Amino acid sequence: MIRIELQVGLNFEIDQAGADFVFNIHAARTAAQTIVAERFELSQPVTPQMYTDAASGNRYLRLHALPGVLRVSYAATVDLVHHFAKPDQVAEVPVQHLPPEVIAYIYPSRYCQSDLFVNLAMSTFGGLANGYSRVLAIEDWVRKNVTFKSRSSTTTTSAIDTLNSKVGVCRDFAHLMIALCRALNIPARFATGTDYGADPTLGPPDFQAYVEVYLGQRWYIFDPSGTGIPMGFIRFGTGRDAADVSFATIFGGVRTHVPVISALALDDPAHGFVLPQRCADALSTDRGVDTCQA
Repeated sequence: MIRIELQVGLNFEIDQAGADFVFNIHAARTAAQTIVAERFELSQPVTPQMYTDAASGNRYLRLHALPGVLRVSYAATVDLVHHFAKPDQVAEVPVQHLPPEVIAYIYPSRYCQSDLFVNLAMSTFGGLANGYSRVLAIEDWVRKNVTFKSRSSTTTTSAIDTLNSKVGVCRDFAHLMIALCRALNIPARFATGTDYGADPTLGPPDFQAYVEVYLGQRWYIFDPSGTGIPMGFIRFGTGRDAADVSFATIFGGVRTHVPVISALALDDPAHGFVLPQRCADALSTDRGVDTCQA
């Protein structure tokens, strides 16, 4: 089991009219992710509204902030128990056998225009054997053809834009990989969390966007940007693309400061807690009892 001590600090300066916020920075409760303890604090005397989306499990918090400074603090102790599988044993699922709740993730979406990627996807990956190895080839292609560069894109950058510019941040890598997967009728969704294990030369700890692909009746994790250690990712939300799971959606005049994030793993094997590691096995967000054989 993996235990992560997470802390997220957000700071905003709000204009005189006030502003509305919808946050998605609470760790999701899933079969593989247990919240042992959590705390949420606001610097303003406002009453937030918390709700959980029944379909995705995403936890959203809405509030109306007053003019001035708003400080948002979230801390959680989260336990992760993943399922591991040998890559050659993980198959693609034909469309006719997909569960109804998965169907939405083979369609084009705002930032993942998969219908525009069919020719590229078929010519590059159409001849490969179906299964986890083909999705791994897509991830590798994205990583080789896009260069990670901080502040190289905006909130309007789409998968097509990233393909053309060949630069981006984790959000852009994820959108491009998702578009290519969906172009091959492989369900893929956008996931958000924190960048556990990222190289400090890329900057201070930050939020992370990655990909989950539906294979072998499970959602498996992929990190096309290659910036973090997926086994240490705490899931906040999943959706069709970034439009569904923005960390903070803001309505009003607001100046945003750089987030302050910390994600520390407990190293205590005697009590069953191990550090996240890179793993050659297929890693799923669905709960399992297997152990990594990397």
